[in-house]
Amino acid sequence: MDHEHGSHGGGGTGNTTYAVTNEELARRFWYIVAAFVGAFLICRIINWYKLERRLRRHTSSSVQSPTKPDTAFLELWATLTAVVREVSYPQLYVPARGFSWLTPPPVGRVVVLLVYWIIVIYMATDGAIFPDVFHWERIGYRNAWVTVTQLPLLYLLSSKCNVLGFIMGISHERLNWLHRWVARTMLATGAVHGFYFYADWARSELVDYQIKMMPMIKYGFGAWGLLLWACVSGLAPLRRFSYEFFVLQHIVTAVLLLWLIYLHIPVDARYNLWLAIAALCLDRFCRTVMLAWQNVKVFPDKKKCAGGQRIGHQAQLRAVGDSITVVTIKDVHFKWRAGQHLYLWMPRVGIAEAHPYTIACAHQLPETCICNSIQLVVRKHGGFSKRLHDFATKAQSTGKKERLTVFVSGPYGEPPRWDIYETIVLISASTGASFTLPILESVLRFKGTTCVKRIDFLLTTKQGEEIDFYVTRLHEFIEHAKDTGIELNVHIAVTRGPTWFPINQDGVTADSSSGSSTGTNFVAGKKAANEKITGQRPLPSPNDIEQTAAAVPAERKRSSNASTDSHVFYSSVRPDIGAYIRGPVEATGGETSVVVCGGPSLVARTRNCVASLSDERAVHKGTGAQGIQLFVEEYSF
Repeated sequence: MDHEHGSHGGGGTGNTTYAVTNEELARRFWYIVAAFVGAFLICRIINWYKLERRLRRHTSSSVQSPTKPDTAFLELWATLTAVVREVSYPQLYVPARGFSWLTPPPVGRVVVLLVYWIIVIYMATDGAIFPDVFHWERIGYRNAWVTVTQLPLLYLLSSKCNVLGFIMGISHERLNWLHRWVARTMLATGAVHGFYFYADWARSELVDYQIKMMPMIKYGFGAWGLLLWACVSGLAPLRRFSYEFFVLQHIVTAVLLLWLIYLHIPVDARYNLWLAIAALCLDRFCRTVMLAWQNVKVFPDKKKCAGGQRIGHQAQLRAVGDSITVVTIKDVHFKWRAGQHLYLWMPRVGIAEAHPYTIACAHQLPETCICNSIQLVVRKHGGFSKRLHDFATKAQSTGKKERLTVFVSGPYGEPPRWDIYETIVLISASTGASFTLPILESVLRFKGTTCVKRIDFLLTTKQGEEIDFYVTRLHEFIEHAKDTGIELNVHIAVTRGPTWFPINQDGVTADSSSGSSTGTNFVAGKKAANEKITGQRPLPSPNDIEQTAAAVPAERKRSSNASTDSHVFYSSVRPDIGAYIRGPVEATGGETSVVVCGGPSLVARTRNCVASLSDERAVHKGTGAQGIQLFVEEYSF
């Protein structure tokens, strides 16, 4: 788009009608966006009414399953919801090693993209394709408008303090996929814009003349090049190769892109640019205010909060095994909900790095002398997480208790309410339990009215040491579940490495201190005694693992045999996700919520299993089968 096109009456039609049409199409685009957001808001209101009605019905002792719809309108809404879920949940997974990042979005997101592309194609072609002398220029100019019209949406979707997400009840990370696809769509429409103008000039041999006479053309090429770089560098393999570099260069690219677009577009289209700048500035302002509010205390009460300090928060690190670091952050004076995450900035480990981590607890940690404390569980990969684990390991080896000053931003995330389902199935892989375990904790310790009667918790991992932190807390929750009256079933699957849990001759996990079946992972009575004193379960040493493995017959070490006790079911094979979900779904009389946190493979399997089971049981289609809701948290940053 350049400044001279207006001399042709808005794109070369010889009158001003076409320019009005371009601006009208731009307004229609935002009418459609507003209608889409409004539809989400209406759905939120209806769902809020449904959930409040459930909780009110639960107070009546005569209602056995308050999660069942009890009016004609709610039955119709439940049927529509079930149909949308069955259509939107399935996902094709690409299992090829090194190419799993090519896995397409689930069907629901694909439908949203198709609708979006239909709107964009309509805007790019309506009334613009007919043969005349201005054919090439008209299509190029129209696509320039289509491209710049999407600019504010691109920056709105990139915001962490997201206005659209706030209205729709969707967290920023769940809109980020759409942010990337809007950028790719702009790349395509921008390419059409540039190609048609260049082709028109090439036909007349005026390319050099046009570039010389209109300097804004080179800024357009520069803007498109930056957008191409942003799309390429945002691909999953490159984004994950060096996340810190990606974030830094992405911010610089976003600012430079706005500057180049400002130099390229005409004045009558610059309102799109100002809207994008306003979205960027609003996001940065809100995040800065949030950062200051949560990390600066003018008058810290050190008597009330041990570890209280004026700037930042005091944190302690603990290395667990070879790959896990537990970060305990003290004196955090804000509330959070199970399933939310925050951004952690630790200057001594990464001077200019803030990384997102799920809050691994739902409430204030027990046995702490501080006002509020939270824990983060960080798995070692590379970069920041590797330096963090090395730092904690070095401190522990020297016997020092390192206390670091950290800064947090958040919490972010809009997880649903967990107390309005009759059955909850929690599925996680390795450190994905940082997401599912707080949900379990929040339900068991919820003091208000809850519809939950049963919880099934599945935790899978390749190496047992990765989950010992979670197993320790799971046993605490098992005891708590007895007091709440909620049925809790725990299944732990360790699929690789040496046998992580000891199995006696009867195939049952044994507690050496009492001889009873308790589901612990120790073989030495000394460690069991230490556990009773400290309340903590240290990781088994390599010698313990070898002794345990030697005590188990060879045919039992790597087979489908499992150990069970009254609380926990252990196995050494990959669980059947479909069968695991089917059991509690068929046993319940009300709605079930399935929550999964893991990699693409586990997420795709769970999506397909839930959709298939819902279709098989004809949920809310006259069979009496109740709904199955799915909530996915994927490793997708």
